Amino acid sequence: MLMPSISRYMTCQPWTIRNDAKLSQAQQLMRERGIRHLPVLEGGALVGILSERDLRLIDTIPGTDPDKLTVEEAMVADVYTVSVDDSLDLVAEEMAEHKYGSAVVLNRRGAVEGIFTTVDALRVLADVLGRATA
Repeated sequence: MLMPSISRYMTCQPWTIRNDAKLSQAQQLMRERGIRHLPVLEGGALVGILSERDLRLIDTIPGTDPDKLTVEEAMVADVYTVSVDDSLDLVAEEMAEHKYGSAVVLNRRGAVEGIFTTVDALRVLADVLGRATA
């Protein structure tokens, strides 16, 4: 059996946010769209990722104002990225080993094509288990 590529299970065209956007904008977008990870772009290029966890951490710092702080001040610059052609098993293994909550999927030009999160991984698991018991 050929291992499918990550592109088969990723969330295509994920919501993104600019690095100079206010944290309050990110919070609103994440709440409205029900998402936990936002790839951060500067001039169309990936420069970081902002997670729900990052926002909760910022909220614990006294005196912080999400209307004054930018996404860049809260994002993580070291993003786990994969190619659309990378195999699902290798991506899942790497995410589990390093406890990554997401992998940003880049196309051949280096642009954000999708995102693969732990929720997507659970959908894969449900799919596999469903076929195994059918």
